[in-house]
Amino acid sequence: MKLKMKPAVQMPHVKVRKKKAYITSQNFDFLSQISGDGGKAGMKGGINEGLRSCELQYGSYCIWHEENREDMKDSMVKKLKDQLFVARAYYPSVAKIPAQNTLTRDLKQNIQELERVLSESTTDADLPPEIQKKSERMEATIAKSKSVTTDCHNVDKKLRQIFDLTEDEANFHMKQSAFLYQLAVQTMPKSQHCLSMRLTVEYFRDDSFDQELPVKYSDPTLQHYVIFSTNVIASTVVINSTVLHARDSMNQVFHVLTNGQNYYAMKHWFLGNTFKDAVVEVLNIDPFIPDYYDKTTPSHLNLPTEFRVSFHGINNASAMHSRTQYISIFSHSHYLLPEIFKNLEKVVVLDDDIVVQQDLSTLWSLNMGQKVMGAIQICSVRLGQVRSYLGESSFHKNSCTWMSGLNVIDLARWRKLGISETYWKLVKEQVSKKEGSAALASLLTFQDLIYALDNDWVLSGLGHDYGLSTQSIKKAAVLHYNGNMKPWLELGIPKYKVYWRKFLNPENQFLNECNVNP
Repeated sequence: MKLKMKPAVQMPHVKVRKKKAYITSQNFDFLSQISGDGGKAGMKGGINEGLRSCELQYGSYCIWHEENREDMKDSMVKKLKDQLFVARAYYPSVAKIPAQNTLTRDLKQNIQELERVLSESTTDADLPPEIQKKSERMEATIAKSKSVTTDCHNVDKKLRQIFDLTEDEANFHMKQSAFLYQLAVQTMPKSQHCLSMRLTVEYFRDDSFDQELPVKYSDPTLQHYVIFSTNVIASTVVINSTVLHARDSMNQVFHVLTNGQNYYAMKHWFLGNTFKDAVVEVLNIDPFIPDYYDKTTPSHLNLPTEFRVSFHGINNASAMHSRTQYISIFSHSHYLLPEIFKNLEKVVVLDDDIVVQQDLSTLWSLNMGQKVMGAIQICSVRLGQVRSYLGESSFHKNSCTWMSGLNVIDLARWRKLGISETYWKLVKEQVSKKEGSAALASLLTFQDLIYALDNDWVLSGLGHDYGLSTQSIKKAAVLHYNGNMKPWLELGIPKYKVYWRKFLNPENQFLNECNVNP
C-alpha cells in the first residue's frame, strides 16, 4: 500500500444563506444549535427529507427503521381507523341534537365496535370475518351524520383535537421505538454476558495456564497494537484478522486494555487461544487512572466516543438540504497511553469495532515528520463548522476533524509535546459541555498534529451506512463498523456481518455453550 501525505481536501463551494449544525453523542444526547459555514450540501441520493429530519432527531434509528420496515398488509385496518377518526369528530355534535337520538345511538355503537376490533388488530389478518359488514354499517352511519345539519365549527374543532392526539400518539411511539433501539445498542446481549461470566469463573478455577512473556510486552523493536475493549469477541476479531493478514506475526504484540469487571474473562480467553506467533497481553486499566482525574471525569475505562454531526440549512435555491456525519474520537483513557507504555516509542491503536483485511506492517515504516498521530481525516466536518462548541479556544477554522479506528501514534513526540497535559487542560475548560468535552478537547489537542493517512486504509460506516459497495469494502485495508449497528449485535447490518463473523471460531466450546452466534 502506498503511503503518502494527503493534500488538503478542497470543499465544494456552496452558497448558503442559513446553515446550522448539530452534534449529538451516540450514547448521550446534548443537542445544541451552532452556526457553521462551508461543507457539502445534501446527502446521498435516495434519502427523502422525512428520513433526514428523523435522523437529525433520532439518529441512526431512522436508518435502521427504514431498512427494516415490513410491508404490512393493513389496508383495511387503516380504512377502519379513518372511519373511526371521522365518526369521533361528528359524534359530539350529533349527540347535541334531540331529534337524532337513534343516529347518536348507532354512531356510539359503531364507534365502540371499531374500537374493540382495532384494539385487537394490527394487520388485516387479525380482523374478524364480519369486519366488512361492520365497516359498511359505519360508512352508512357517517354518511347520515354528514347529512345532518350540525355546527361545522364544532366538528372542525373536534377533528383538530383528535388529529393533535393522534399526532402526539405517533410521536410517543416514535420516541419509544427510538429509546428501545438505543437500549438494544447499549445493552450487552445475553449470550455475550454468559460468555463473560463463564470465562471469569473458569479463570479462577483453572490455574494451569502458562504465565506471560513480559520481555516481548515491552520490547520497543516489535510492532505493538493497542485495543481498548470490554468485549471479548470484538477484540478477538480485531486480533485474529490482523494476525491472519500479517506477513510476519512473530513481531506482533497486542495489548488489550480493559476494565476490572472484564479483566479476568479477557485474561482467561486470550491465555487459552493462540493467534499464530503473535502474543497478547491483557491489562486492567483501572490502576493507571490517577485519582485527580475524578474531579472532572469518571474513574473508569472510556471507549472511543462516537458522535453524530448533522448539518442542515437553506441553499441559494431556497430548498432545505441536510447531511449527517458519524465520527469517532479518542476518549479520556487514550491519553493514558504514554503512562501505560513507558518503554515504547510507537504504537498502533485499533478500535474494537474494526476488521483488518490487509497487512499493516507498512504502518511501522511510516515517516510522520513532526506529526504525533496518523489518522483518517474527515474534511467534510471542519473545526470552523463546530466553532460554537469550541468556546474561546484558538483553532484554525479550516482544520479537518479526524477519526479513531486506525491510528499510528508517535509516543516519543507525544511525551515531548505534553499532549496528555494539553488534553486535560482543555477538558477542564470544556467540562460544561458534559459528554462532549472529550471529543472537543481531542479535536483541539491534535490540531496541526495529524498525519493524514490515505483513505484507502480505512472504510468507515459499516455500523450505519447501508449503501457501501462491495468493491469499496474489498479495497479497504480496514473496515470500521462505526455507528450503532455493531456486527456483534442483532441490529447489525446483515450484509456486512459476513466480513466480521469469519474471524470467529464457531467451534469454540465457550461460544457454543453460551450460544454466541452474532
